[in-house]
Amino acid sequence: MKDNQAIEQIIRNCLIEFGGNRAGLAWEDDSLQHLYEYYNHSENRAYWVVEEEGEVLGGCGIAPFGNEDELCELQKMYLAPSTRGTGIAIELLNVALSFAKLHYNKCYLETLQNMHAANRFYTKNGFELLDAPLAGSEHFACDAWYIKDLV
Repeated sequence: MKDNQAIEQIIRNCLIEFGGNRAGLAWEDDSLQHLYEYYNHSENRAYWVVEEEGEVLGGCGIAPFGNEDELCELQKMYLAPSTRGTGIAIELLNVALSFAKLHYNKCYLETLQNMHAANRFYTKNGFELLDAPLAGSEHFACDAWYIKDLV
């Protein structure tokens, strides 16, 4: 709860950096200002924040996608620029996917093609690029979609 404002700022700064401060993206998500509350009201969703010496460096979440019980979404995985390339992203992803495996069979994610490093990262970590978003996507402006089997 105490990290809500700091992680929101990191997410917004990243979105601005990559032109994602527009409709159809996380920029407009109601939950962005209340991540703690959004992710902590059921057992099948969670959000992790990376901190070092009290400074928030980034985070990511897992939540159900649509109405399918066996499908989750990796959400709001953003890191401060100073943290990128340090290995923190893989640690964060592994924590999130370990949690996801307890509740789901597949993990979906949406991003932007111009986030080149993120796209390489997802592919390197076993996510398969899809041709189109899954039905039920709320982020109509995303243009890259991935899925990963968790079983």
